[in-house]
Formats: sequence, structure tokens, C-alpha cells
Amino acid sequence: MDSHPPTPASTDQPSRADLEWCHQAVQGVSRTFAITIDLLDEPMADAICVGYLLCRVADTIEDAGHIPPDEQARLLQQYNDVLDPENPTTVDEFHDHAEEWIPDDGGDDWAVVAHAPRVVETFATCPDSVRQAVRPPVRELVGGMAMFVERYDDTDGLRIRTLPELEEYCYYVAGTVGELITNLVCRSADEDQADRLRETSESFALLLQLVNVSKDVYVDYHDENNVYLPATWLSEEGVPQDELCDPEHHDEVAEVVARTAEHADGFADDAQTYLESMPRTNGNRLVAWAIPYLLAIGTLREVRKRPEDALRRAGIKVSREEVHALITSLSGGVDRDMLGELRRTIADRPFHRA
Repeated sequence: MDSHPPTPASTDQPSRADLEWCHQAVQGVSRTFAITIDLLDEPMADAICVGYLLCRVADTIEDAGHIPPDEQARLLQQYNDVLDPENPTTVDEFHDHAEEWIPDDGGDDWAVVAHAPRVVETFATCPDSVRQAVRPPVRELVGGMAMFVERYDDTDGLRIRTLPELEEYCYYVAGTVGELITNLVCRSADEDQADRLRETSESFALLLQLVNVSKDVYVDYHDENNVYLPATWLSEEGVPQDELCDPEHHDEVAEVVARTAEHADGFADDAQTYLESMPRTNGNRLVAWAIPYLLAIGTLREVRKRPEDALRRAGIKVSREEVHALITSLSGGVDRDMLGELRRTIADRPFHRA
């Protein structure tokens, strides 16, 4: 793993080189967020990009199956201290602590952790309004992740027990990101807009995260030793959590996958209201957030058709053809009045076949 580059001295604005590096890093770690950021204009694109990478550092550590839970929690707490302007802990101290756990072949995710000093220093040079909007939800995300790691430190992986606990977890890992987005876009929203956005932002985030829970059961369990399907729901089907991928339980687990997807769909109305309330200022564009929303609706469609595929490594996803068709069709922009019809179309069949 290459050592991290020297961090720049603080300036009024991030350097273009650092921002370009951040944009390139997002391309490697999240296809969905890369699409979103590419569709935003400046300065919103830069703010969302840097904020997302701050979250991604913590997310990679939380998902790391090779790090003992107590060490994961310490790393996350130290990272949270780095983000606290009142705490003297430096990002280089965090990096030195994390470095021993960075795999040589860790890929793009771990490259972001290795370059955490560059991410944090780039954030430190963002405008004050961006830092005030981003820092609190990122710190809540990091603290929530540390809490869940500590809660399950005796299982070396998460074992979500109930639906309320699943929603609590989804809030910390995704709802906080929704707050980050909302804080940034609300800087130019009127009072009524801001109220609607804050009332519905959690639904937007929970929809997207619960879709991930529904479609990635195999990978979550085998690669990260995490089980997000609630134990209470699995128990009703006679399935122990640690046997959810056993072939003899496929039919029963598929029922729980479908049930989780239906629960996710319950957040779709408020998520649509969230999008319809968004201001289009400071480089924000509705299409940037509409596409992940519509792809989530398309993924729910696929989960309903074949929930058993969540128990295979490939998981469940919409086709590349559908993603390409949606981006190509909407990249010029989308009107909020179109969202309902687009949602109904994609819920029924793939967009490129509509």
C-alpha cells in the first residue's frame, strides 16, 4: 500500500488536485454515489464528494472482518475524535493506528482509509458552511458504527435481532448520510422546504439501505460475517441466523428477504416527497438523487421476482442496460412532476423495456 501523500497547508478552499483525487476515489468505491456526484454541479458536487469519503473511511473499518471488534471500536472512536474540532487527536495519529490493518491488496476501499489524512485535510479547507453541515452527521455515523461493533463484539459480526434494531442500524449508517445531504441542500431552502426535507430525509436513506440489506444477504454474511435480516423474522421461519445461507433454508430465508423488501417499499412515498421538495441551487440537481431512488425501486422489483438470488454471491441488481438507459434518458434533468410516473414504470418493468 502506498504511503499517503503529504497533506496541504490549510487554505480558504481545497486545492483542485485534492478535489480531483477525491472524485476519482469515489469512482472506485461506490458506483451509485459516483453517478450521483457526476450529475451534480459545483459547488455541491465537491461538498457531497468529500463528505461521502469521510463516511467511507468509517464504513470500511466497520465492515472489516479481519479486524477484532475491540480494535474496530477503538479505531472508530479515534476517527470520531479526529473529526471533533475540540479534540487534539490528529488524523496522522489515526492513520498510524489504522495502517497495520490496511491489507496490501485492499483495493479502492482501503486506499481511501490509507489516504484518510488527505480526505480529512481536504475537508478542513472546505467552506465553513460545508463543514458545519457535514461534521455532525458524519460524527453521528462514526459513533453509531462504534456502538454496534461494541454491541456485537462477542460474535465477530453483527447479528441484528429485531426490526427496530435494524432500523436503528440503518439510521446510523445511512440516515446520517441523508442528514448530511439535507444539511447541505437546506442551506438555500426556504423554511417550508427545509421542514419537508428534514421530515422525510430519513425515509429516503432507509429505503436505499434496506434495499441493500435485501439484496446482499450472501455477501454480507460470507464476506463480512454480518446478518442484517432480523433474528425474530428468521425465527418465525425456523432459521437460525448462522444458518441463513444453508441450502436447506433457502425457501424460508427468501420469504424473509421478500418481507424486508416490502418493508423497504414502505418508505418509498416519503422518499419521493423528499426528492420533490429539493431545492435546485448551489449546484444541486434533482436528477442526481432521483436516479439512485429509481434504481432502488427497480431493485425492489427484482427482489420481488427472485428473492432467493439474495442467497447467491451475485446478489440481486438491476441490469447494466437498465442503469445505462436510465442515466442516458435523465442525465439532462428531470422534473419533480415526473417522479411518480417514472417510479410506477420502473416498479412494473425494466426501464429500457418500458
